[in-house]
Amino acid sequence: MSKKEAIQAADYDIERAEKGIIYIDEIDKIARKHNTTSRDVSGESVQQGMLKLLEGADVEVPVGANSKNAMVPLTTVNTRNILFICGGAFDGIVPIIESRTGKKNLGFGAELTSKTPEGSTDALKKLRPEDLTKFGLIPEFVGRLPITVTLDALDEDALVRILTEPKNALCKQYQKLLGLDGVELTFDDDAVRAIAHMAIERKCGARGLRAIIEDVMLDTMFDLPGRREICGCEITADSVNGKCEPKLIEGKRHKLGGRTAKRKMEENALAEQPDVC
Repeated sequence: MSKKEAIQAADYDIERAEKGIIYIDEIDKIARKHNTTSRDVSGESVQQGMLKLLEGADVEVPVGANSKNAMVPLTTVNTRNILFICGGAFDGIVPIIESRTGKKNLGFGAELTSKTPEGSTDALKKLRPEDLTKFGLIPEFVGRLPITVTLDALDEDALVRILTEPKNALCKQYQKLLGLDGVELTFDDDAVRAIAHMAIERKCGARGLRAIIEDVMLDTMFDLPGRREICGCEITADSVNGKCEPKLIEGKRHKLGGRTAKRKMEENALAEQPDVC
């Protein structure tokens, strides 16, 4: 969220915006580039420019502008009481932590081992400010963000909840999509867990769940609209693992799904009512 978005969220109340929370994502992308001879414009220079913003300063923000070149009045916002939260994946910081904490065997023919297994988040819990400095953040920037918190990676149970529990969960989206054609889509519990397990194996996290479901249902979603004798589709663990195709159930399609079916029933009811003249 930018300063302009914070003002909009506060309903253009500057006093409220000055006591808000701003989250800056992908902060690891502005890390200093290593092994470069040119001026690092997108890394260290951006960090230098954010120092004054983080420690508290009067910043002029355009209000009501739809583009950067729009001629609109500027509003002064003091960032001293704004809570800044910065987050990022920090891919590649685990070896830096392990080089500081891990014990390795030395000698000819010895196997280099680390205390932290691959894929474990134990190393991130030992993160220190000097590790962020070696990663590419300047010491002044790290010093203005004194609290460091690490998050555990999503496990299989968490991915299963993401697939099923939210209001706009992926499983519900595909059920609604096929329901528009009158096809009832069901996911077995083993199938949902197999999708989550595959996402962990691919190391793609929650962002890769949609790609896995698309891969499983690509041919089925292409064929179902033209096969009017099919009324149901069942996704099993074997179909997720590529051992078989999704199970198709033959029958008569009774509803169009959601609001479309309700609207169709209301139209039929109005058509059957006799005219009163």
